[in-house]
Amino acid sequence: MALNDAWTDQQVWDGVISLLDRYAGVQSTDTVVVLYTDHTREAAAILSVALQRRDIEFILLRMSVIHDRTLQRRLSVALPLPADLRGRLILFTLERDTFSHGGLLRDVLGRYDPQSCVIVRAISVCPGFFSKSLSPSPSDLSARNTAILSRAMVARRLHVETPSGSQLEVHLDNERYQWISNRGSWTPGRFIILPAGEVATFPASIEGTLVADSAYNTNLERNGDARLRAPVTISLVGRKAVDCHGDDPEFLGFLTSSFENIENFRTVGELGFGTNWGVDAPIALNSHVNERMPGVHLGFGDHNQKQAVAGYACPVHIDLIAKGGRIWFDDDPVPLDLEAMVPSSLPHPTRFRDDDLRTFGESVEEELEEQCCGASDHLVSEGSSAGM
Repeated sequence: MALNDAWTDQQVWDGVISLLDRYAGVQSTDTVVVLYTDHTREAAAILSVALQRRDIEFILLRMSVIHDRTLQRRLSVALPLPADLRGRLILFTLERDTFSHGGLLRDVLGRYDPQSCVIVRAISVCPGFFSKSLSPSPSDLSARNTAILSRAMVARRLHVETPSGSQLEVHLDNERYQWISNRGSWTPGRFIILPAGEVATFPASIEGTLVADSAYNTNLERNGDARLRAPVTISLVGRKAVDCHGDDPEFLGFLTSSFENIENFRTVGELGFGTNWGVDAPIALNSHVNERMPGVHLGFGDHNQKQAVAGYACPVHIDLIAKGGRIWFDDDPVPLDLEAMVPSSLPHPTRFRDDDLRTFGESVEEELEEQCCGASDHLVSEGSSAGM
C-alpha cells in the first residue's frame, strides 16, 4: 500500500516506535494484534512495517466501526490460545472518530491473564497523532499530571488565566467530583487510552470568561478544519454559558444554535488541562490530540462524572480549547504555568480515575456511566467523534 507524504515523515515513524517501545513495551516474544478501520489503514500499514522489521509476530484485522457482526468470531479464531502464548498478548485498536466494540473486546480477551494482556485503544489516529502526541513518554506525562493533581486535589479554589485573555474562577469539590488523569500508563485489566496527556474534573462552580483560541473537539458531526479561525469568547455564570461572541460567523452560528437547542449543552461538564508538550500546535482533525496540548479547555454538555453525581445528562459534548495558561491554587501566589511546567517527582496520586471506558469486571451500566474520552458503541452513530 502506497503511503502519502504525511505518513512518511520521520516524526510519524518516531511516534510509531514510541508507541511500540514506550507505551506498549512490545518485546520479541509478544503476540501483537492490530485492529484497524477503513479510516486508519495507513496507520495499520506503517505499524505493520515496524513490527515486520523487528520480526514480531502480529495479526492484522480490519473492523467496522460501531457494528461488526463478524469481528468477535474472526478475532477469536485468530488469537492464540492462552496456553500457547510465549510472551504477552498486545492488542492495538486504531480508530479515527470512535471507540468501538469495548464489550466485545473484553469478552474475547477475558480468558487471558490481565497481567499478560495489554490493550492500547487509540482514537484520533492520523499523522499528527503519531508525530505529536506520542513524543512524550508515559512516565513524563504521569509526572506532569502529578504536578497539577498534587496541588489541585487539595485545593478548594482555582484562578485560571490564558494568554488569549481567559479569566476563570473555579470552585472545586474534590470529595464529590473525581479527577481524571490520562497519562498513557498501563494498568493490568484496563485499557490504555491514547492520545494521552490530560487531567480533568467537574467544577463545582465556574464563573468568568473563556477565550478559546486554539481548536474544538466535539461529538457533533462537523466537517472541515477543527482549528479555530478566530478566538471565541464564552461568558460563564453559574457553570453555564450565558453569551458567546467571536469573528467567525459560521462557527459562532453553530455554537449558538447548539447552546440554544440542545438541553444542558450550556453547562460546563468538564474543566480540563492538557499536559502533552509534544502537541505544540493544533491539528486540523476534530480530535483528542488538540485537547492534550498544554492549555485549558472547557467541555460543554456531557460531563466526565457518573450521572447521579453530576445531576444532569446531555447526549453531546464540545471542548473549546485555549492554548497555554497559568493556574493559581487557593491563596498560593505561585502559579503553575502549563507551557513551562516542571514535572513532579512525587508519586502519582492513587485517588483518581483512569481515562478508561470500563475495567474488565464492570457492568455495561457502569460503562455507560463511566465513559469518557471518546464515542462508544452505545452512545453514538457511525462516524461520530466525542470530545471528553
